[in-house]
Amino acid sequence: QVLLVESGGGLVQAGGSLGLSCVASGRTFSNYAMGWFRQAPGKEREFVAAISWSGGSTGYADFVKGRFTISRDNAKNTVYLQMNSLKPEDTAVYYCAARRTFGSIAMVMNQGTLDAWGQGTLVTVSS
Repeated sequence: QVLLVESGGGLVQAGGSLGLSCVASGRTFSNYAMGWFRQAPGKEREFVAAISWSGGSTGYADFVKGRFTISRDNAKNTVYLQMNSLKPEDTAVYYCAARRTFGSIAMVMNQGTLDAWGQGTLVTVSS
């Protein structure tokens, strides 16, 4: 099973930027499509962004389009989430997740079909 470890969370003011990283180990990283999810206090975990195994295809939740960018470096076994123009409502624990697939990134958007999750990293956006 692939193991995932996120980093990069912290406290940032509204309008600021933050970059998250997720390093994978234990399996061939390029065999996995990757996703980012988040869970705000008192809310259910929700999809944020996804990227295909090659990085050639990406997808975003409507509430982050134009502000967040997902990318990956298969040589470094790492997926990134660059978050710009942050809002207080972006405050949440952010999780990366993996799905072993060469298919559509839609497979990563379904939480029930994912193969592995990281432990999460907290992002707090102050107003």
